[in-house]
Amino acid sequence: MATVHLRIGDLVWGKLGRYPPWPGKIVSPPKDLKKPRGKKCHFVKFFGTEDHAWIKVEQLKPYHAHKEEMIKINKGKRFQQAVDAVEDFLKKAKGKEQNSDGKGDPKGKKTPNKPLKILEEDDEDLSALKDPSEKDLTDSDPEPSTVERLGAGPVSGFKWESSPVKDDPHFHHFLLSQSEKPASSMEPISKRLKIIEEDTGSTSIQAADSTAINGSITPTDKRIGFLGLGLMGSGIVSNLLKMGHVVTVWNRTAEKCDLFIQEGARLGRTPAEVASMCDITFSCVSDPKAARDLVLGPSGVLQGIRPGKCYIEMSTVDPETITELSQVITSRGGRFLEAPVAGSQQLSNDGMLVILAAGDRTVYEDCSSCFQAMGKTSFFLGEAGNAARMMLILNMVQGSFMATIAEGLTLAQATGQSQQTFLDILCQGQMASTFVDQKCQNILQGNFKPDYYLKHIQKDLRLAISMGDMANHPTPMAAAANEVYKRAKALDQSDNDISAVYRAYIH
Repeated sequence: MATVHLRIGDLVWGKLGRYPPWPGKIVSPPKDLKKPRGKKCHFVKFFGTEDHAWIKVEQLKPYHAHKEEMIKINKGKRFQQAVDAVEDFLKKAKGKEQNSDGKGDPKGKKTPNKPLKILEEDDEDLSALKDPSEKDLTDSDPEPSTVERLGAGPVSGFKWESSPVKDDPHFHHFLLSQSEKPASSMEPISKRLKIIEEDTGSTSIQAADSTAINGSITPTDKRIGFLGLGLMGSGIVSNLLKMGHVVTVWNRTAEKCDLFIQEGARLGRTPAEVASMCDITFSCVSDPKAARDLVLGPSGVLQGIRPGKCYIEMSTVDPETITELSQVITSRGGRFLEAPVAGSQQLSNDGMLVILAAGDRTVYEDCSSCFQAMGKTSFFLGEAGNAARMMLILNMVQGSFMATIAEGLTLAQATGQSQQTFLDILCQGQMASTFVDQKCQNILQGNFKPDYYLKHIQKDLRLAISMGDMANHPTPMAAAANEVYKRAKALDQSDNDISAVYRAYIH
C-alpha cells in the first residue's frame, strides 16, 4: 500500500500482514501504550469489533477513496457488517452536524451547538455505532459487536469469513480489545500477574491477560528451540513464529519440519544441537518414555545443556518423570521448567491453550512472550511436579466425562431415543459447552479425526490412577473409564480422537 498522509479522526482501511483490509478509524492511543519502534504508524479502531491495533502508515488507505475496491475483493458477511457500521457512523455523524445547525430539529428550534466529536481522545464517541434501542453502555459494558468473538476473556478478535484469505484464528493476536481499561491491558505480563494464595501455602499465578498483542508485547530476543511437531507442537510453533520469535525446530520425522522452515524456522539436526544452539528449548512429545529418551538418549538434550540453558518440558507425563528430568538438567547447570498444556489441536492452532507451569520461576518469567503467543492463560504452580499432577487430574476428569457422554449417547440409541434430541437437550442444560457439542456432533457424523489422540487420554488416565494409588486415594470413576478406553484401543481406535471411545460401546 502506498504511503498516505493521515491524521486522527480519518476513516481508513487498515491491513495487517497478509490479512485482508478492514475498515477502521484513526484514534489517539491510550496514554500508557507506547508506539512501536521503527516505521511510522497510527493507532486504529476497527469497526464492527472492540479492537484496536498499531498499523504502519504504508498499510493504511483512505476509506472513501478505496471503498469500492475493498468491497469488490471482500464479500464476507462479517466484513459487510463492519462496512455497514461505518456507514451508520457516517449517517449519524451527518445527523449530528445538521442538528448543530438547527436543521434537524422538527420544531425549528435550534439545538445547542455541540460539535461532532472527531475521536481525538480515548473516550471516542462510540454511540454512533449503537442501536437506539440499546441501553447506555458504561466502561464495564463492552459495546455490542457485530462480529463473532473468539475465545473467552478480555482479549479476543474476529475471524474472516468468505474472504480471499482463509480463516486464520491467529489474527486475533494482532488486535487489542478495549473491553477492559487500557491501564490493565497494556501493562507487561510481569506486572499483570494475579497471585492467589491457597490454604495449602502454594502459590498459583495466573496471567490476567496473556494473549499476544501487536504493539504491547515484544517477542523475547532469546533463541527458542522446539522439539516435537505433533498435534500440539505444530500449532505452538506456528504461533511462536507468527509472533516474531526466532525458533529452531527438530522432529523425529524430519519431514514435519519442512513447513516450518518455509515459515522462517531454523532446522536442528539433533535434540542436542537444538539445546546447544538455543537459550530456551521446549519439548512436547507423547509420553514419559519419549520425554526421557529425548533428554537422555543418544544426541539427547542433556548433551547440549550448558550452564544457563533453559529446558521446558511441555509433555503430559507423571511427576516422577518430571523430577528425574529436572535433576539431570540442573545437574549440568541448566534451568528447568515443566509446562504441560490443557487443550486440543484446535486450541493449539488458535493460540488459546492453558499453560500449567512449575519449577524455576525465573524461567517462567523468561518465557512470558512465548506463553502469550501459544496460550490464553498461564499458571505458575510452584515446585516441579505440581504441574504434572494438576494436568493429570484435569485430563482424568476430561477422559472420564467423555466416556460418560459416549455411554449416554449409546444408551439413548439402545432405548429407542433420538441421539440428536439427547444432544439438543444436553446442550440447553447446565452441562452445555463447546466441548460437548463438538464431540457429540462428531460422533453422530462418524468423524473421529484426532483433535486429541485417544491413546494419549488413556495414557493420562493410567498415570492419574497410578498417582492416586501412590497417594492412597481411590479413583474408581477414572478406573472404569480407563477400561472403556482400553477396549477402544483394542478396537484399533488409538490414533483417532478421544470421542472414538464411543465405538467401545457399540462393538
